[in-house]
Amino acid sequence: MTGSPDPEPQAGQALSGEGGPEAAATTPAARLAAYVQGGGIVVPLLTAVLAFFVGGLVILITGHNPISTYKAIFNGTGLNWIFPWISSDDRTTAALNLQQTLITTTPLILTGLAVAFAFRCGLFNIGGQGQYLVGSYVAVWVGSSFAGMPRLAHVVLAIVLATLAGAVWAVGAHEVISTIMLNWIAVWVGAYLFQLNGPLQNSDPSQQSVPVSSDVVAGAKLPVFWGDPELQGLHIGIFIALAAAVVFWVLLNRSTTGYEVRAVGFNPEAARYGGISVSRNYILVMAVCGAFAGLAGSLDLLGWQFHIATNDIFNSANVGLGFFGIAVALLGRNTASGTVVAGLLFGALLTGTSQRNLDPTIFEPELATNLTLIIQGLVVLIVSADVIVVTMLRRGRGMFRGRPPATPATTTAATPEAEGA
Repeated sequence: MTGSPDPEPQAGQALSGEGGPEAAATTPAARLAAYVQGGGIVVPLLTAVLAFFVGGLVILITGHNPISTYKAIFNGTGLNWIFPWISSDDRTTAALNLQQTLITTTPLILTGLAVAFAFRCGLFNIGGQGQYLVGSYVAVWVGSSFAGMPRLAHVVLAIVLATLAGAVWAVGAHEVISTIMLNWIAVWVGAYLFQLNGPLQNSDPSQQSVPVSSDVVAGAKLPVFWGDPELQGLHIGIFIALAAAVVFWVLLNRSTTGYEVRAVGFNPEAARYGGISVSRNYILVMAVCGAFAGLAGSLDLLGWQFHIATNDIFNSANVGLGFFGIAVALLGRNTASGTVVAGLLFGALLTGTSQRNLDPTIFEPELATNLTLIIQGLVVLIVSADVIVVTMLRRGRGMFRGRPPATPATTTAATPEAEGA
């Protein structure tokens, strides 16, 4: 029939993000991912501008000047190092701050990829923090052991095993509640391992009264290529994170596996009908997500932390880099390049609002730290609110036309026409 549309080009358009990816998405996570990716660069820019605008209103309410506050935060990030008119003394300070920004950006890129890859398959990975912690546990165990091993082999072994540990921790746990509970299980596993007389507590007699792990040996520390290693210079982990972003892009856009992952994300029932194993892709995707987050934990541990204390574990339970990864992925449109840029933005915010970088005479660092959390929450809220509104309008339009709202069982298998596309 000459008048019938060609189904194959339509499927290709859907998987490439063209032709209305929202219409093809049927799961909540897939709708969110399709909306964010379908908005081009305009959506993340408007989201960031609106989030910072609301943050400026909060600053204004507290009696401070938003412009001078944001300027002080920017200077604290070290990004002013790129300006040629910065004096030599200020350039030295800016270089130190920029090194800290990039150190923080490294795990944010990876935890963002851990969330973004799940979104592209229509899954929610809220367990990045737990996967990050498990990776750091394995890294500190390997890094503090095998002291006689050659440096390259020692570093590679610690990173590989930590990455695998994160992958194993994430497999099969793609539900929101399951991943959140696994976060807390990871927290308490760490509390057990490094508590007083715990299996991995520091064996140094002078540390027997401190719930902390042994330090990573010198041969397992990541090399520093910019700055003083004694002052927490920038390690090579930033290049590993960027390489992981390239792997993310290649795997998702230039492989059969990536095609299947995107197909499952847009419509799992249609993918299953086409011969794609949905359950196998779910397991694979969560393993890859966990690997990204576990890698992030290993790079932080081998790059600058060098040990784990139980206080640090509990402090990260509710507000950790794994949770920041959600905002990074949403702001980055679940893409490799967008996640890198969003990771740099949040890394700069975390560094610029730290107590040692922000001038307390302009804005209190304690309040500025909360400002970062406000902006993080606004990014998630602004992005997801539009998806919720669109979904409610579609449901309401269907009821107005006399059609009952789709039940959970039929929503998964709904066609674009049934969604009101």
